[in-house]
Formats: sequence, structure tokens, C-alpha cells
Amino acid sequence: MRPTAAPRDHFRAIATLWLGLGAALLLTTLVPAHTALLGWSPALWLLGAPLALRLALEPAWPLRLLARYMRHRARRPQTAWL
Repeated sequence: MRPTAAPRDHFRAIATLWLGLGAALLLTTLVPAHTALLGWSPALWLLGAPLALRLALEPAWPLRLLARYMRHRARRPQTAWL
């Protein structure tokens, strides 16, 4: 029998996908972050809303990402640029 994922896992995956696609849209300038007609609404709905949802579902998420980044930096050898 295959284990089923909790509905919360689906929401986290959707929020992460939404955040990634919204960031890609804003970075490629297909959608401007601020418009005269909508104001900051595109940036809010493409970045702010999925980020708030992701943080509401898993508050420790930024700390885990930071810890993973710090471990990665500790493993890399430091090189001198002189």
C-alpha cells in the first residue's frame, strides 16, 4: 500500500511552485512589479501571498534554508584572491 501525503504537503508544494513561478515572472520582466494602474499588486500576488502561505504552513522553513546554506558554505574550501 502506498503512503498518502497529507493535504498540508500539497499546499506547501503549491505555495512553493507559485512562489518560484512568480519570482521567475518578475525576474524576467514579463510582469512588472509595480504598475500605474495596479500599484504593487502584481508583486504582492506573485511573491507576497505565496510567501505568506508558505510561512503560515511551515514557520521554520526560512531557518532550515539558512542552516542548509551555512552547512554548504562551511564545506566549501575558502580560496584567497590575492
